[in-house]
Amino acid sequence: MDSPRYSVFDGTKQVASGFLETVLPVLKEHFERDPGGTLLVFDDQTGRQVDFDLRGPLSEVLARALPEKPRAGPGRPRLGVTSREISLLPRHWEWLERQPNGASATIRRLIEQERRRDPGDQRTREAIEAAGRFLAAIAGNFPHYEEATRALYARDRKRFEDLIRDWPRDVRIHALELLS
Repeated sequence: MDSPRYSVFDGTKQVASGFLETVLPVLKEHFERDPGGTLLVFDDQTGRQVDFDLRGPLSEVLARALPEKPRAGPGRPRLGVTSREISLLPRHWEWLERQPNGASATIRRLIEQERRRDPGDQRTREAIEAAGRFLAAIAGNFPHYEEATRALYARDRKRFEDLIRDWPRDVRIHALELLS
């Protein structure tokens, strides 16, 4: 899995973009200069706003924010398999128990079938949802916002681009990058 990328906005101006190691120092510097500022940080894959604990020195901020190395535990770590709990109804467990190769193999097979179904359409849907979340957080008061989001979800790219043409440059560019 790719490392997540983030974008930081100070109002409508993008001040940083990239991996956490790149974004957090800029975020920390802005925070130190203006602790009451309104920087918005977005996860570029999901479009969701994220918050980081910026207290203390940068080394502590990075230590808190960067993901820990995965620990070996139940499952088959060398194969990348991790054990987790799922909850199913009794009829689901009964069906799984009747499948050849066991419940885990059946669940993995079903997931892989679904992932292969139409990865392009799933990626497009995820990109639209990410752009929609980003725009809801930053552009909700912009002119033509509602019409633009309707065009976005209708997958009418030309109309969407026409409606956001007069929006602040960094917001417009980032929304279009999320769709790429």
